Formats: sequence, C-alpha cells, structure tokens
Amino acid sequence: MNPPKDARIDMPAESIPRKWYNFAADLPEPLEPMLNPKTREPIRKEDMEALFCKEIIKQEFSLERHVDIPAEVRDNYVTLCRPTPLQRAYHLERELGTPAKIFFKREDIGPLGSHKGNSALAQAYYNAKAGMEALTTETGAGQWGSALALACKIFGLGCTVFMVRNSYEAKPYRKTVMGIYGADVHSSPSKATEYGKRVLAENPDTNGSLGIAISEACELAAGNPKVKYALGSVLNHVMLHQTVIGLETIEQMKAADIVPDKAIACVGGGSNFAGFCFPMMREYGRDCQFIAAESSATPSLTKGERRYDYGDTGCMTPMMMMYTMGHEFMPSGIHAGGLRYHGMSPLVSEAYRHGMCSAVAYDQTETFEAGMMFANAEGIIPAPESCHAIKAAIDCALAAKRESREETIVFNLSGHGLIDLYGYQQYMDGKL
Repeated sequence: MNPPKDARIDMPAESIPRKWYNFAADLPEPLEPMLNPKTREPIRKEDMEALFCKEIIKQEFSLERHVDIPAEVRDNYVTLCRPTPLQRAYHLERELGTPAKIFFKREDIGPLGSHKGNSALAQAYYNAKAGMEALTTETGAGQWGSALALACKIFGLGCTVFMVRNSYEAKPYRKTVMGIYGADVHSSPSKATEYGKRVLAENPDTNGSLGIAISEACELAAGNPKVKYALGSVLNHVMLHQTVIGLETIEQMKAADIVPDKAIACVGGGSNFAGFCFPMMREYGRDCQFIAAESSATPSLTKGERRYDYGDTGCMTPMMMMYTMGHEFMPSGIHAGGLRYHGMSPLVSEAYRHGMCSAVAYDQTETFEAGMMFANAEGIIPAPESCHAIKAAIDCALAAKRESREETIVFNLSGHGLIDLYGYQQYMDGKL
C-alpha cells in the first residue's frame, strides 16, 4: 500500500530556494531606526563595522524584497539536509481525536538538529569572503553555537562561543558538539572578558543570560579587527536567512494541495518563527492565522513593553524598538534555553503590533507534557523550544475537535531534543 500523498512531502536538492525573502520590504510602515548605544542617534552603517562585516550590514538595512542566496551557501544547505521534509502528524491526530490535519516542517532532521545552520552558513560565508579570521557568538541552549561552529569549520574560520551558564551546566554535550567542530566554548559569564568578570564579581552564582553572553561576544569581537560577531537571532539579516524554511514549506504545501489555516512556531528572539511564518504571511495574508508560542519565563510579546532597548545586558549593541522585558531581565533557568531572551526581533515585534500574528505563552511543565505526547505519537523527541510550538498546535487541534471543525495546522519543528534528555528525565521524575 502506498503512503498517502501528504504523509511526507520531500523535494529534490535543486528546489532549494535561490533567494531569501526580506519581510522588511512588506511591513505596513518602516521600522523605527536602530540607535547608536552611545549617542542614541539613528545608527549609521559605519557604526556597526566593529561588529559586523559590510555585506551583513548591507542586509541588515536592506529593503529589497528578495536577496540572492550565494551559490556556496546554497550548495552547503545540502549539508543541512535541505530541503527538509514536511510531514503529517497522523498518529498525533489520532491520539487527539481531532478533525484537524497537523503538519510539521522537520528542521530537526539535519546533522545540527535545528534550524540554526540556515543563518550560520550565510554569516560564516560573508565573513570569510570579507577576509575575517574568526567569529564570536553567544548561545543559549547550544543549537546556535553548534551551528556557527560547524559553519566556521566549513569556511575556515575560528569560532569562540559564550554559552549561557544555565545551559552550559545542564547540557554538557552541546559543549562537546561545539568542541568537535573546533569551537572554543566558555561558560557565560566568564573570566575571558572584562564584562564577564564584572558580572561574576557582582553575582558569582548567576545562571547567566543571553544578554550577558552577547555582551561578552561583542567585547571580544570589538577588540580585534579580524574578528566579527555573529548573532543567532533578533536582527533583520538573521530573519532573512531563515526564510528558506517558509519558502520551502510553501512549495511543499502547493505540491500536496495543502492550504494552511494556522501556522505556528516557537519564539524567543524570533529567528525560527520569522523564517517559517514571514514567507507565508506574504503568500496567504489574513487567510492564515500565525501564532508565536513563547515561554512564560520570558514573555516578551504577551507581557513585555514595546520600547527602545539594548540587545544585550552590557549595553554594547544598538538599541532597537521591540517588545522587551528589559535588557537587565534575568529569566528563570528553564530548559528551553533558546527562549530565554529578554527581547523580540524588531521585525517580529512589528508583525505582532500590526496584528499579523498572535502570541501565546506556556510554562515548561505543560510544554514538556506536549513534547512527551508528540514523542509517543510520532517517535520524534522534540527540543524544549519546539515543545512550545507543539503545545500550541495541540491546543488548536483540540479547539477544532470541540467545535467539530476541520482545519489545517502547520508548525515548525525547529529542533530535536536528543541532547535535552536531562530535562525530559526531570519531567518524568516529577522534578521539573
């Protein structure tokens, strides 16, 4: 018996998108300008050259709707198993008893186990082409650090990663992965930077935060003209690179005659939500409901304030207009380390402000419950971050069941949880 047409929709390597989609070109109104952290005047491109290479800066300010994907980046997307499959969650549908159809985009399937390589390859390529020798970065749960470490290895760059202490201690094998790829990994706050030393002096027992780790990475990059900083989320160029996810998903849905009613992704700084949903916002508009699922430990959209704020705790980055909990906010030590960021991407913030998407917030116990249900139904152990999207999809499917309503739900499975088993064990032991 042949599997149903929509059981799993694969595409050949030649169908990898040739252009990224820039959501900034289609905003209802332009973004508020970023501000220089010292002068608080609108930032100039040259002000950002201490941290970023010129091509990245050009993309950050770009309003072109479509940006060419360099051939070397596109070729290396095959390394990440692009195009990734779109798969139907038949077993989960049956478990829920819902009339809804549930599909998920499998960003978990590549060697990195997450979507983060989509931007890491691009950033490493542009910096190598610009003659840089190394990149520095932050990482929460370790997915971004792992992705950048591999991308730097591919393009012949050194890599230094500041990993948030909470995850550094809870997820030691993420450090191992980064080390295999040749990265130098520090628990953040660290003694490798002046800012890290100050934080440790004031609070030696801190769990750390992405804001602190960003400050450390920026300090290291700013002190060497041959070293640049690579950001894993938040800024426009990262959102741009991630749109390969949504662009592929649209073509896969068209191939299987799927029209989405709801599109869902977890959201921390915004990269996988933007990458998955922005192309679909252009394609389907108001005919599809877009839902950002965030952590109640850092609910920047649902409880944050829209205002100018720094992207880091040390106030070294440009100030951005975004929904934020405040750059000094210290989230609790949840396992979904990628969602422990105080602010939201300016582009995602604008989509939310203009009603182009909605947001829900969940605590980690209910998201792990959803992840366990998904794992038992589909056999895939999802990352704690992805469990937030799964929880939102389950809630939508159950609402459709209560209302006897057929609908199509598509969500982004942004990563696997095979290096997050400690968190799952804590959940099963009732210690979460």
